[in-house]
Amino acid sequence: MTGSSVWWSGLVILCFLALFSRTVIGRPATFLQDFRATWSDSHIRQIEGGKAIQLILDQNSGCGFGSKYRYLFGHVSMKIKLVPGDSAGTVTAFYMNSDTDTVRDELDFEFLGNRSGQPYTVQTNVYAHGKGDREQRINLWFDPSADFHTYSILWNHHHVVFYVDEVPIRVYKNNEAKGIPFPKFQPMGVYSTLWEADDWATRGGLEKIDWSKAPFYAYYKDFDIEGCLASGPTSCASNPNNWWEGATYQQLNPDQVRRYHWVRMNHMIYDYCTDKARYPVAPPECVAGI
Repeated sequence: MTGSSVWWSGLVILCFLALFSRTVIGRPATFLQDFRATWSDSHIRQIEGGKAIQLILDQNSGCGFGSKYRYLFGHVSMKIKLVPGDSAGTVTAFYMNSDTDTVRDELDFEFLGNRSGQPYTVQTNVYAHGKGDREQRINLWFDPSADFHTYSILWNHHHVVFYVDEVPIRVYKNNEAKGIPFPKFQPMGVYSTLWEADDWATRGGLEKIDWSKAPFYAYYKDFDIEGCLASGPTSCASNPNNWWEGATYQQLNPDQVRRYHWVRMNHMIYDYCTDKARYPVAPPECVAGI
């Protein structure tokens, strides 16, 4: 093979690898590589050379950011340090959303602010084919404002799993065979917001935001998205060789099951599945197990 042929072959391989890596994975070294401000960019500050950000909530505005790309299946995580002290009435959200109106898919973490000394509550929700109202709430077993903790969503053809520091706190299984909708057709972006919601966030709206404590700050770093880009080859999302589709990730292992039940027995404070006032008959996904 001539020198020029080797050069061209190498260039083709490099181009293919570059395309493949952006199809399957996006791990930004800095915030702006994979994210953009979606709301009030003046309230988003880059720190540590853009490897971390600070979100600001004051009486003028909250703020938010979102991924530049949408993904179909994969794994997303961020390290977040939540609003410290008296954060009642504030909501810090980290979620995936299909950006479609009536039939949207959405996977939510919502961190509900508290009065000083009370536990922080995380609310999760799942929208599939436009149907939501699947709230579950857990009191975190640590102070999430004292340091960074990792919050992750695993989304594959088998289930959606919400993790806190690698501890599974919620599982939503794919039970389409039983007529239960599952998000698998619509790519989703990755978003986060910090905003005021004192009409419902803390003790059902009984605790109002104390603006004398403003501004409120939340911090993010170690943004990690691995998934199939919506703009990439359609074969990516159905590829069983994607790591998040592997046998290890198709169901919880025994240790994960043990930790999952520990969280739910000791820290769960609300589950729509057991709310008889809302659902006299438990929704079908509630009896499908993990």
